[in-house]
Amino acid sequence: MKILLVFAHPESRSLNAALRHVAVQELEAQGHEVRVTDLYAQGWKSVVDRADFPVLDSDARLKPAAASKKSFEADALTEDVKAEIANLMWADTLILQFPLWWFAMPAILKGWVDRVFAYGFAYGVGEHSDKRWGDRYGEGTLVGKRAMLIVTAGGWNEHYAPRGINGEIDDLLFPINHGILYYPGYDVLPPFVVYSVDRFREADFEPTAECLRERMRTLPITQPIPYRRQNGGDYLIPIMNLRPELGDQNMTGFKLHLSGPTS
Repeated sequence: MKILLVFAHPESRSLNAALRHVAVQELEAQGHEVRVTDLYAQGWKSVVDRADFPVLDSDARLKPAAASKKSFEADALTEDVKAEIANLMWADTLILQFPLWWFAMPAILKGWVDRVFAYGFAYGVGEHSDKRWGDRYGEGTLVGKRAMLIVTAGGWNEHYAPRGINGEIDDLLFPINHGILYYPGYDVLPPFVVYSVDRFREADFEPTAECLRERMRTLPITQPIPYRRQNGGDYLIPIMNLRPELGDQNMTGFKLHLSGPTS
C-alpha cells in the first residue's frame, strides 16, 4: 500500500515522534511505501486567509468556501496545498498522528484540514437534489481509501471510558473520524490511542510500540468503523435525519450513526 502519515507534534524527541518512527519502520518492513508530512518541521501555514486564493480579486470580499471552489477549479491553489492534495490522491491510506490537546487535534493539523480539504476536492462534490445530497459520508473523492488516527492523551484510559469524566474517546474523536475522514469517503479504522502519556515511563514504551506495530501489520485487513452511508437509504433526504424506524428509539448522539444489530 501507499501510506501518507500527517504528523503534528512540535518536538522531534517526543513520544509521538518515537511512535511515528515505529509506525513508519514497521510499515516499510511490511513492504508499504510511506510518505510523511511533518507539519511543524515544514512550518505549515495553518490559517486560511486571502493568500490562499491567488485568483481572488483584491477588492472582493473573502468567502472561503467560494474562493476555495474557484481556486480549485482553476488549479490555482497554493503550491503547498496542491502538493498535499497530490499526496492524498497518491495514498491508499491516510494516518493522522497527533496529541490530544484540549479534546481536539492541534491547531496546525486543523489548519492542514482547513486548507487542503478544498471545495470541489473533499466537499461540495456530487448531485444535490431531493434524492441525493452530494457525494459525502461514505462517498466522495477519497472513497475506496482507508484512514486512521494515532493519538496520545494525557488522561487515563478510565477517564475516556463510557462513564469517564472526559467523555468517551470515540465520541471525542467522532468529529474527526466521521466529520473529516468519513465525510469525503474514507473507510475509517478504529483509532490507536495511547493514554497516560504524561506519566509514561521508559518501561512502557516497548509494549506500546509492539501494539502499534501490530496495528500497522494489520492495517490492510482491519475492519472499519461501521458508519452509515448518507445516501444508502438510512437518512431522510434532504433533512438528513435518520429514518424513525432505525436505531434504538431511546438512543441519541453519535452512536445513532453506526449501523449494527438495532439498525
